[in-house]
Amino acid sequence: MNYTEDTLVQQTTADYLQQQLGWTSVYAYNNEDFGPNSLLGRAADREVVLTRTLRGKLLALNPNLPDTAYDDAVRQITAIVASQTLAATNREKYTQIRDGVQLTFRNDKGERVRQRLRVFDFDTPDNNDFLCVCELWVKGDLYRRRADIVGFVNGLPLLFIECKNLHKNLKTAFEQNFSDYRDTIPHLFHHNAIVMFGNGEQAKIGSITSRWEHFNEWKRLAEDAPGAVDMETLLKGVCEKGNFLDLVENFILFDESAGEPKKIIARNHQFLGVNRAIASVRERKARQGKLGVFWHTQGSGKSYSMVMFTRKVHRKLGGNFIFLVLTDRDNLDTQIYKTFANCGVVSDQEPCRAASGHHLNALLTLHKAYIFSLIQKFNHKVEPEQPYSERDDIIPPRLGSISRVVVESRNSYYFF
Repeated sequence: MNYTEDTLVQQTTADYLQQQLGWTSVYAYNNEDFGPNSLLGRAADREVVLTRTLRGKLLALNPNLPDTAYDDAVRQITAIVASQTLAATNREKYTQIRDGVQLTFRNDKGERVRQRLRVFDFDTPDNNDFLCVCELWVKGDLYRRRADIVGFVNGLPLLFIECKNLHKNLKTAFEQNFSDYRDTIPHLFHHNAIVMFGNGEQAKIGSITSRWEHFNEWKRLAEDAPGAVDMETLLKGVCEKGNFLDLVENFILFDESAGEPKKIIARNHQFLGVNRAIASVRERKARQGKLGVFWHTQGSGKSYSMVMFTRKVHRKLGGNFIFLVLTDRDNLDTQIYKTFANCGVVSDQEPCRAASGHHLNALLTLHKAYIFSLIQKFNHKVEPEQPYSERDDIIPPRLGSISRVVVESRNSYYFF
């Protein structure tokens, strides 16, 4: 991607999304009118959800329901609680984005039906509507702001891109533009999944709650691909339709360790590493159960990677997997458990930490989704040459780093 003039950064980014990645691109500034048959279908510049598109996709993904069901779904998706913080609202909307909208309605026989409506087709990216809008006016309570690029998927503003001229430091996009937008037009970010800054050469990705130091580059498109730290790598790695929906569905966490939700988006190495591990689980028979080692350096987010991995296995692969997370020190056991708990994956109300070897064995018989233990409490003998089980959700031994995930079934325990 070559930029010959600084002023072309925004348009060239939009062109790349359209020509290379298959998004539709429109230029809204001085072109947008309002009303049901207008360019975007917005009734006014305060609206940030393209309800015309959203309702159409709800109908396409959840056919043959009464009109009132689609109307109710749109209301739920667009409704907000004024007293909530931006982060809390974003977390609530993310649940609807990822898991769908729960509705109760009467069918054509007059019977009350409870059904969850899909908002996205995560399995078939091309069944979704990807729209890039340049220079979109958005009105807040006091001010109007014009966003450089907003990416809508099925009518929801999931992507925000602030473009700077080539000579500008990306930090100014965070400190001046993004911070201002977050204060003056916060509703633009209620449904946001990804925040991106780019100046044509460099680009960084983060979330609505990220501090500047937590915005990261996207260095490569595949584990064995040569690194290229530039804006094109980030756009192609993040905004390719399949990758974008995968990130939205499986690589966003909300960590509440500090009280207020902190939104976490996978870094490049986590996205690639977790997906390679997922591929190994899918191919575990052909690989004879050897999943490999997912190596992390200090501070690279191994706890979050483990949450993302185990959660994606449960969501996408099914099976009765039990993940046993082993460490060798009390403080590590506490730290990793708290990460899972603060991300809402486990709860103190359903104990899953082993206090002893006997307790560990008792927990395993309960077939919990997650169990945490010190490795010295894992005192069953495992003979590598013995067959493990006829079940297909067994992962045989493969020792990795000091923090290990183990899959258990029928009193056989398997490391990777």
